[in-house]
Amino acid sequence: MTPPLTEGALAGLGAHHVHSGKVRELFTVGADQLLMVATDRISAFDHVLASEIPDKGAVLTGLTLWWFTELADVIPNHLVTARVADYPPELAPYAEVLRGRSMLVRRLDMVPIECVARGYLAGTGWAEYQRSATVCGIPLPAGLRDGDRLPEPIFTPTTKAALGQHDEALDRDGVVARVGAETAAELQELTLAVYRRGAELAEKVGILLADTKVEVGRDGAGTLTLGDEVLTPDSSRFWPADGWRPGGAQPSYDKQYVRDWLRAQWDPAGSGPPPALPDEVVDATRSRYVEAYERLTGASFDDYLRSA
Repeated sequence: MTPPLTEGALAGLGAHHVHSGKVRELFTVGADQLLMVATDRISAFDHVLASEIPDKGAVLTGLTLWWFTELADVIPNHLVTARVADYPPELAPYAEVLRGRSMLVRRLDMVPIECVARGYLAGTGWAEYQRSATVCGIPLPAGLRDGDRLPEPIFTPTTKAALGQHDEALDRDGVVARVGAETAAELQELTLAVYRRGAELAEKVGILLADTKVEVGRDGAGTLTLGDEVLTPDSSRFWPADGWRPGGAQPSYDKQYVRDWLRAQWDPAGSGPPPALPDEVVDATRSRYVEAYERLTGASFDDYLRSA
């Protein structure tokens, strides 16, 4: 198991700290690289929960590294190395807390769009469909149920909201207004290509990829490049194929389990903070994340930790 990433564990890098996300911490390394550190934090309903999920940061990192390889012919990525032994000397004092949960990456000029692809109707897509029979303005057939497979995958981007705020759906005109028609077309093509490759490989091991979120930016040459994480239980809905029953919530290998528990205990629309997760929910969530890693990669998560 990875050691907890305590608040002071990377205090010596404070002068290089550039961003805290819901899950990741970013630090500058030299003129054109970043150290991306995945914590064990978990978010839901635009809140970062008080409870953490042991090994979650390592699962997200290890799975992203695996997908970077599987997607290399689809889209380039920003990875420099995830081998702590190859990090610059100034990071050596932090090797043990960085091992397994960090990546050294190239800086990108990030596109201000959350690129989402959906192959099934779920979550906010299902909520919109019930109101208007559309998702992000895309008309869909009548009579679909929660969890149904869509006739074909669709590109359903959103705004990229600040911490504590909610992403808002964008139609094609909204994307074009933000990034231009040419980039909008590229984003749609690449996002759907990532989704299709992910869905194809996941289905081979009995997992349905319901939807996924992709973040991209332009590198120094202007090439659209995959950044952040990809096809993880944080950025995707993974459903066991043998448990798929359209018409309601699906069993999953992602943080939907946490969302469902919170919704049963607490009102996400209220003003109070979410409750802490009980130990059994923390343990069950960790198990789901680790199982997703092992089923998708075909490798032992413990082996990944030993080799990181």
